[in-house]
Amino acid sequence: MKQHVSATRLSWGLLALGFLLLIFGLFVLALHPTAGQKTARALVLTAYLPWMAAVVVFAFLLQAVLLRSHIAPWLLPLSLFFANVGLVEIARLKPALFIPQLRWLLIGMAAFLLVLRFRRFIVALSSYQYLLGILCLILLALPLVFGTEIGGSRNWIVFGPVQVQPSEFGKIVLVLFLSAYLADHEEVLTAVKHRFFLFQLPPLRFIAPLLCIWGMAILLFVVAKDLGSALLFFGIAVFMTYMATGSRSYVLIAMLIFGVAAALSYTFFGHVRVRFDIWLHPWADPNGMGYQVVQSLFAFGSGGVWGTGFAHGHPGLIPEVHTDFIFAAIAEELGLIGSLTLLLGYAAFFLVGIRIALACETMDRILLAGGTSVVFLLQAFIIMAGVTKFLPLTGVTLPFVSYGGSSMVSGFLLLGLLAVLSKQKGRLVS
Repeated sequence: MKQHVSATRLSWGLLALGFLLLIFGLFVLALHPTAGQKTARALVLTAYLPWMAAVVVFAFLLQAVLLRSHIAPWLLPLSLFFANVGLVEIARLKPALFIPQLRWLLIGMAAFLLVLRFRRFIVALSSYQYLLGILCLILLALPLVFGTEIGGSRNWIVFGPVQVQPSEFGKIVLVLFLSAYLADHEEVLTAVKHRFFLFQLPPLRFIAPLLCIWGMAILLFVVAKDLGSALLFFGIAVFMTYMATGSRSYVLIAMLIFGVAAALSYTFFGHVRVRFDIWLHPWADPNGMGYQVVQSLFAFGSGGVWGTGFAHGHPGLIPEVHTDFIFAAIAEELGLIGSLTLLLGYAAFFLVGIRIALACETMDRILLAGGTSVVFLLQAFIIMAGVTKFLPLTGVTLPFVSYGGSSMVSGFLLLGLLAVLSKQKGRLVS
């Protein structure tokens, strides 16, 4: 009981800390208007205060509802801590996008509340696993047919002034599908019935959906030029399959398929060769194709351990710094200390999700909670690895931190799934 009270108080403290960080960051920008392209003073005008007040009030009311419903107390404070870090950085980098990001944050929290309200309907979705699988493939295929190329990747659908990234919502459907399918076929998938070279596998019809998901992820990379979504979807499928079966054969086969596909893609598709060449040799064209990666590496080097100081660096030299490269901006101005703090935050978030998964009572809910936790950690790893040149540059966002409506809303929808599963040790009650 004492431990629960302590966790509750600490969660309130973390929630308040996130908003204090936001207010302090805006105050610093108001004193250094040149850091915000001379529009940062607008951030303290009364026209913006109602939006900030709405976010703060909504967040504290939502946390009170979660605690009253016996939902894990750390989920919302951690996610809003990330979101406040993102808001401060967006105010610093792109002041005109500060209010739009606040609006998306409000919409995201509203979506989170809707998931809690309609939890019975969401649970019922697991009974339609094949429809979920088809819907996932449709969401992945939509950009291939109707998509618009933005930033070098054909992963957007444009409706007038609104831009939607279907893959952000496809990952939610993918986790729902895999948790239901893998739990339903756990015994078959773990039973050894056929030997394929060095691998022991069940009949093809049972692993066909997994092969289809893996193949679609590779197609995303080759056709839509969307390496980030390809790695994310592929990684989700591999991790969740291993969680369900414990079989290393699936992991090895997946790696083999991905390796062969990458080699063939590099051989036959010019844009794939360009992406890999930029990764391997960015200094060969530092003012051209390798400019983003080179500037990102300069940002990390300039930041050092303690950073240049908030609003005292030059992250604006990096193109699309408020989306794909926001972690580089944090590393430059807040240094290794700030970067590690963010990394530890995502690790803590993952730990909370895994604890929720271990407390669940059925395999489908264990996989759903575990898969959702993997999504956040894997997505954060992919984009951080991309901006540090550990992996080829990808186009995914840093969860809750980067600017983007699709990313923010889908993040809170996934957060809602974790919150539902955490209620009373995984038992979904009305």
